[in-house]
Amino acid sequence: MEFVVPRFARTVVTLWAIVTVAFVATRLTGDAIDFLMPEGLDQQSRQAMIAYFGLDQPIIEQYWRFWCSLVDREFGLGLMERRPVAVIFAERVWHSLSLLFATLTVTVVIGVPLGVLTALWRKSFLGNALLFVAFLGYAIPNFVLAILLILVFSFILHWLPSSGSTTLAHYVMPTLALSAFFVASLVRFTRNAMLDVLSQDYMRTARAKGLSERVVVFRHGLRNALIPVITVIGLQITTLVSGAVVIETVFAWNGIGDLLVGATLRRDYPVLQFGVLAVAAAVILVNLLIDLAYAVVDPRVRLSRA
Repeated sequence: MEFVVPRFARTVVTLWAIVTVAFVATRLTGDAIDFLMPEGLDQQSRQAMIAYFGLDQPIIEQYWRFWCSLVDREFGLGLMERRPVAVIFAERVWHSLSLLFATLTVTVVIGVPLGVLTALWRKSFLGNALLFVAFLGYAIPNFVLAILLILVFSFILHWLPSSGSTTLAHYVMPTLALSAFFVASLVRFTRNAMLDVLSQDYMRTARAKGLSERVVVFRHGLRNALIPVITVIGLQITTLVSGAVVIETVFAWNGIGDLLVGATLRRDYPVLQFGVLAVAAAVILVNLLIDLAYAVVDPRVRLSRA
């Protein structure tokens, strides 16, 4: 409890600060009525619409109503669609979560084994070749790779659909474009962590006991290298959320990222505020889980109460 409670308290305070900043920032970017209403709207009608949406109230009262809507789990109504924000997000959340899960699965399944292999084969041509490919994936921005994939596999070869999120074929290019950077990053960090571990005395002791190389590498080596690897995976998840916004926009993916981009351009305050809240909560929750994973993997972290 002494390890968990302070981290949970910091999580609550951080979430409150992020939501408050987002609330104020959205109202400093412009008047939503100018984007909702057609050009040439007379002043009387404009003031009537401002009062209808409650934007004529003092910002303190709007802030209070915003938090009341969160407590009541209503989250307000979208200014553009005039539907509950919770309903709008519920229609899109599965598409985003499924894309993030597919990307994270590809990242871990490919990145960790390749990182271990590049460490074991560090003096061979194949190990250097894998590391070179990882550097390429790390250097190419995901939106550039996404456009290249669309040009090759959609417009030239006609193998995969260029937009949408309805079939498994729609997942291929967004997952590849989103996971390339993270796979490359995880390969590099896993390789470095394994190189540090392979030179330790307990690895030589395990081999001297007659254990197989597979047991030595994975049971003794990889487990002790998991702390930096878990750190990288946690950071990647937080970065993955922001990267998904770009990828969803490029592939017209019917997810939360595409919804947030549209809400930002149209100044749809309720949708944008709840979107920031949801993304911030996901990122902070991941960081909290990473802290707890540290304590599970390495008891020294738990005992130190750091």
